[in-house]
Amino acid sequence: MSVFMKSSNNATSWLFSFFKGDSSMCFFLMRLRILGVRGICVALAILAATAALWAQSDSRYVELLQPSLEQIMRELKLPGLAVGVVEDGRLAYSLGLGVMKLGEDRPVTPETLFHMASITKPFVATSIMQLVERGKVDLDAPVVRYLPYFKLHDPRYASITVRQMVTHTSGMPDVEDYLWSKPEYDDGALERYVRTLVDRDLLWDPGSKFRYSNMAFEVLGDLVAKVSGVSFEDYVDTHILRPLGMRSSTLLIKKADQARLAAGHTRGKDGVVRLIEHYPYNRAHTPSSNLHSNVVDMARWAMANINRGELNGHRIFKSSTYDVMWKPAVEAGGRGSVGISWFLSDQNGQQAVFHGGGDDGFLTYLILVPARKTGVVVMSNCDCAPIGKIWQQALSVALRTDDKDRHP
Repeated sequence: MSVFMKSSNNATSWLFSFFKGDSSMCFFLMRLRILGVRGICVALAILAATAALWAQSDSRYVELLQPSLEQIMRELKLPGLAVGVVEDGRLAYSLGLGVMKLGEDRPVTPETLFHMASITKPFVATSIMQLVERGKVDLDAPVVRYLPYFKLHDPRYASITVRQMVTHTSGMPDVEDYLWSKPEYDDGALERYVRTLVDRDLLWDPGSKFRYSNMAFEVLGDLVAKVSGVSFEDYVDTHILRPLGMRSSTLLIKKADQARLAAGHTRGKDGVVRLIEHYPYNRAHTPSSNLHSNVVDMARWAMANINRGELNGHRIFKSSTYDVMWKPAVEAGGRGSVGISWFLSDQNGQQAVFHGGGDDGFLTYLILVPARKTGVVVMSNCDCAPIGKIWQQALSVALRTDDKDRHP
């Protein structure tokens, strides 16, 4: 037995060195070593096979992507960056660079939590479509059916439908001040915000044009809360985050692991990168902005959507629902077209679905190419990061395409 355990420990030591930087795998190996599992040879054989697959995939990113990311960090003096690439139902590559907060020696890792900004919106859309599947929401019904207190100064508001809001065709304007300096934390913040819209006018007739509106998504989040009978945050946690195993993610800042929460930064007119004055959180704007997540969890979100709603035996809604979500509803200018919240474009003849996010101190991006079972997520804790260049390079490596074939 002592010889067996010695050889097993040697094997786990090798795998520890191989999976250096992947905390979840290293944790498993640590438990394996401590517990002295009798079936360790079988487990190590499986892990070794997995390691070979990861080595084949990771080496490509280490060679073709990582030097560019490190160069961008150096040249632009960015505080932090996290990147993840999903291939064939697994997180094939993940990397954290830089620090969580300037002046502190806390490195960014794939488990560092970032303010995801507008990447929150597809979670609103998913919630809406779950309620549609359950017969509790009709996409073509007026919003006032579900929120009788939703009112604008412009009388045309009464005809705005759920579908128009979730496709950014409601005619509603955008939020002008998120009041990051005066955050609200209580359960009533979202409804109070919706009730303040009584003096706002529409930009044009509902359904006639595309106009990105964070304000409309705040209303949709409140609709989810009222129809479901729980807060918007609790609904998303119960029906999306927990079923998909996104254990570190939350919409509530006070529930985020503060030890893993990145601080936001911006570049001043003098070119110096500094901490932002106010962290971008206000519960009144949770549906448009407040998801906090990391590369590990967002990879699970990417895989669930690539799998058309299913991950590890858990299904968040029917596969056929994606035929509605990912069907172009209206042209969205430089973004291509928009479906149910998700933006849509062509990637080498195949559909790409994507959403970006940006708030004070943070930039994020998620793009999926479902037909290729591929996804890329990028997070930066500086709102000056060249996020477009980064995700395009990562996707190019993932899809093995030339620069000229990258998504525009």
